[in-house]
Amino acid sequence: MDLSIGLPTTVPGLRGPDLLEFARRADRAGFTSLCAVDRLVHDGYEPLTALTAAAAVTERIRLASTVLLAACRGSTAQLAKQLATLDRLSGGRLTVGLAVGDREDDFTAAGLPFAGRGRRMDTLVTQLRAVWAGQGPVPGIGPAPVQQGGPPLLFGGHSPAALRRAARHGSGWISGGGSGTAFRELAARARTAWAEAGRTDRPRVVCLGYVSLGPDGRRTAEDYLHAYYAAFPAKGRAAAARAVTGRAQLADLLAEYTEAGCDELVLFPCSPGPEQAELLAEALP
Repeated sequence: MDLSIGLPTTVPGLRGPDLLEFARRADRAGFTSLCAVDRLVHDGYEPLTALTAAAAVTERIRLASTVLLAACRGSTAQLAKQLATLDRLSGGRLTVGLAVGDREDDFTAAGLPFAGRGRRMDTLVTQLRAVWAGQGPVPGIGPAPVQQGGPPLLFGGHSPAALRRAARHGSGWISGGGSGTAFRELAARARTAWAEAGRTDRPRVVCLGYVSLGPDGRRTAEDYLHAYYAAFPAKGRAAAARAVTGRAQLADLLAEYTEAGCDELVLFPCSPGPEQAELLAEALP
């Protein structure tokens, strides 16, 4: 199982220089991917801008949106250009995770309807592929991505529609967290959707979690996650309870998700300090 790390773009107090230093340390530490999440109504960094900055100071590590609220963005042609630009600037290191989103305030702020976002996502993905193939609404929308056909797409969401969307358009499926048992069951549904879509390959299945190492790690995790998930208190409590705060818990979590068939586990820090990348690397069994 690959281990990846998130940029602390949604953690209060993150300074620009610390974001860049975090990316450098994650690159040196050997993590598979450096990831960013997406929220509009939140005091955090825009993910594609943050990943572009990270691309400029890294050489090896992949860059991923986990996940981008694509249905909350207006122009598909503009998004296709942004993603292709990031893919080229990073030398083809981009993976694009997408989901429809479940917070209505993000769509209200974007001036887009919350209803129908799944259908808009389906249209958007088809149009992204068309733009990257040089077949967009008008000719000349570039640059072309480095990766043939465009960056690989992962799709988030637990609903049957989300799983079918992943099977139609994606190279994998991504879960927002939970127990290894729940992940195993959902990953099995994703593989079933793959088979029902007539695909002979296997989806890359990815899961997210949280890490908060160092002094006061548990309190830091609880303070941050309860605030971040204020609209979903039960989800915040569950995420805080499962946040990795020490070596033994990390070893148990890795074993749990390896046994559940996870291909890649992404751990997001609950504090903004660049040292979190090194602390996590040092805590690996």
